[in-house]
Amino acid sequence: MKTVFSPRHLGHSGNMELVAGAIVPAFEMPSRAEFIMNRLTEVKLGPVIDPVEHDLSTAAKVHSKAYLDFLPTIYARWKAEGRDGTAIPFTWPTRGLRGDVVPEFIDGQLGYYSFDGGCGIVEGSWDAIKSSHDVALTAAGLVHGGERTAFALCRPPGHHAGAAFMAGYCYINNAAVAAQWFLDQGAKRVAILDVDYHHGNGTQEIFYQRADVQVINLHADPMQEYPYFLGHADEKGAGAGEGFNINYPMRWGTSWETWSAALDDGCKKLEDYAPDVVVVSLGVDTFEKDPISKFKLKTEDFPKIGARIAKLGLPTLFVMEGGYAVADIGVNAVGVLTGFES
Repeated sequence: MKTVFSPRHLGHSGNMELVAGAIVPAFEMPSRAEFIMNRLTEVKLGPVIDPVEHDLSTAAKVHSKAYLDFLPTIYARWKAEGRDGTAIPFTWPTRGLRGDVVPEFIDGQLGYYSFDGGCGIVEGSWDAIKSSHDVALTAAGLVHGGERTAFALCRPPGHHAGAAFMAGYCYINNAAVAAQWFLDQGAKRVAILDVDYHHGNGTQEIFYQRADVQVINLHADPMQEYPYFLGHADEKGAGAGEGFNINYPMRWGTSWETWSAALDDGCKKLEDYAPDVVVVSLGVDTFEKDPISKFKLKTEDFPKIGARIAKLGLPTLFVMEGGYAVADIGVNAVGVLTGFES
């Protein structure tokens, strides 16, 4: 299996986030990708290649132009106000407020184009975000070119980013961009299987009214867990997309037995949909020792995930999402990949 990876992710480092009433160093840190890279080398999974530069034309089909225009400007405008450190939003257009007018000032725009305080921006963030997007599209190109599978080691991740907002460490929705790119290359149907602990709210929002991308999420119940305001079982799609959005919310403490049953059912629904290609949003924060998650999967469970996905017999792109037990993330993420290959 070939991996696509960019060292430019290191530009997105030293950033802070607002969580649980405090400004703290972001849990989504550069060492996540480095641990995965070290494990890939250790198990000799396959060659690691650099991404090819891509423009944002495909991203513009799943994100708004205004949002994509905003992202590269954030830090320069933050600095222009005489500020240092991390640019973090602190106010949002919630119920009863105007969400149809974009403020002129940087603080207002940070709130307008975000969902939470987890998307801190530093000087090198945009370059890292763009390189992550390029990683996903380069790996998609490998699968389109005939590879059975490829691994896009994306950092920062993407599945919480919606059409016009950043959230949960995510800025451009890499899996959504890859899915759109496959359609643009001639695929009739694409399935996105999201196995991250947290619901892929951005991916759901982007494709909720479309029938050409099936979105399946296995995740913590939003009654208990972030992102809280999306991910319920009754969210099945709307309009042309009705029936093509499938959620499996699960309660804190979920173990492999319950989680794997959901995976098996999701895979059966995916087979019924009969896509041309599968994009896996690969989060391994379902791990029992993850610091911000509350599922109970063990290291030995992750290769079983890959093996079940392999049984689909479909071209498959793995796109890295979450996982914050840094010392274990390499073993668990690569475990899914080796399970797929075995």
